[in-house]
Amino acid sequence: MSDLRNYISKIKKNKELKIIKTKVSTKYEIAGITAKVDGSHAVLFENIKESNFHLVSNLVGTRKRFALAVGGTENNIHEKVISAIKKAKAPKIISSGKFQENKSKNLFSMPIVTHFEKESGPFITSSIAYVRNPETGKQNSSFHRMMPIDQTHFSIRMVEGRHLHRCFVDAKEHGEDLKVAITVGVHPAISIAGAYQAQWGKDEIDIANSLLGGKLTLTKLPFTGLNVPSGSEIVMEGKILQDKTHPEWMVEMLQTYDHERSQPVFELENMYFRNNPIFHDVLSGYSEHRLLMGMPIESKLNGDLKKAFRQTQQVSMTNGGCNWLHAVVQIKKKNDSDAKKIIKKTFESHRSLKQVTVVDEDIDPNDADAVEYAMATRFQADKDLVILKNVRGSSLDPSSNQKKLQTAKMGIDATRSLSKRPEGFELAKIPKIDKIKLEKYFK
Repeated sequence: MSDLRNYISKIKKNKELKIIKTKVSTKYEIAGITAKVDGSHAVLFENIKESNFHLVSNLVGTRKRFALAVGGTENNIHEKVISAIKKAKAPKIISSGKFQENKSKNLFSMPIVTHFEKESGPFITSSIAYVRNPETGKQNSSFHRMMPIDQTHFSIRMVEGRHLHRCFVDAKEHGEDLKVAITVGVHPAISIAGAYQAQWGKDEIDIANSLLGGKLTLTKLPFTGLNVPSGSEIVMEGKILQDKTHPEWMVEMLQTYDHERSQPVFELENMYFRNNPIFHDVLSGYSEHRLLMGMPIESKLNGDLKKAFRQTQQVSMTNGGCNWLHAVVQIKKKNDSDAKKIIKKTFESHRSLKQVTVVDEDIDPNDADAVEYAMATRFQADKDLVILKNVRGSSLDPSSNQKKLQTAKMGIDATRSLSKRPEGFELAKIPKIDKIKLEKYFK
């Protein structure tokens, strides 16, 4: 079965998982440990003070584990994701799911983590919501963080205009609550698909099934009639109330506090979970969060730009830009006008981008020092800089006009000028340096 346990077994064999048997608390301690291991291994907590559940964090916190999740390597991640989007296929529906082993109505049995000192409360950060599209009848799945209010209610964060919010508005206009299902603890390929913003009417779970080689199965829920992954660790079903809101604020992927928002309220009808359930926690603003959100967009940018401009070699959403606001595009330049055209197209493909830097094929776009070197030696601010004022940007950027969603954007052409002598930009090389082994000389 393509489930979380299958993936955990895989990363354990690859020595990418550490198991903690020491008793830990959901209040700051789990978050602190996860922050300390950021950029390295995943962690499975088996002894939690406030819950009998186990908890896993930093699950796809590196590109290597992200690649394992989509069945590829670090070199072909984007090809895997792009192919899955193009060849998305609906999973099979089976009569029963592993999650039906236990049933409860108390959401506090879960180890919901309190992460940061000034957040409005603990949050479920890996929750994926499933809803039926009112126009097409197909399902949609997407990430929505949830804060417990009491034993059967959560606030649920929704971005206006996105698919779940559109379904919620439609239900509200018809005087109805919106039936939804929530999963926590699924194979990360399902999370990756859920983080991708598919077109209206398309079901992200079909992309997940493609990533998993067609092995994903779904099971229908009794109250909502919605289909969720059969191997889910935890499943909740209920409804988003049309007439209730609750205040909350949280840390976003920029690792900064968002402003207070009044968000709709989810009312729990049924909660199901597997024997010895594993809760998945994503630490907001750290590597797993940024890669889950940013890597599908990076794949999209690679697909869009390579299709539009054959000279495009690689696109990288940078770590310093939180894998969301900054991109570096590597090209094999043909004309001096190439870079500015590519900057324009990159901004169009991902409107949250704030900075795009274009470099030559000899510059590694994932190496911040190399990119800065290109700027230092190949960029002239008076002619190679593109500035866009008062344009649509990310709602997360605290330096922008967050009410009007307006920002300034910068494009940097850090490629070699074709009108200057090429030798002036050539990186000097030492012959046979790769054959030199220092241990031979230092004894």
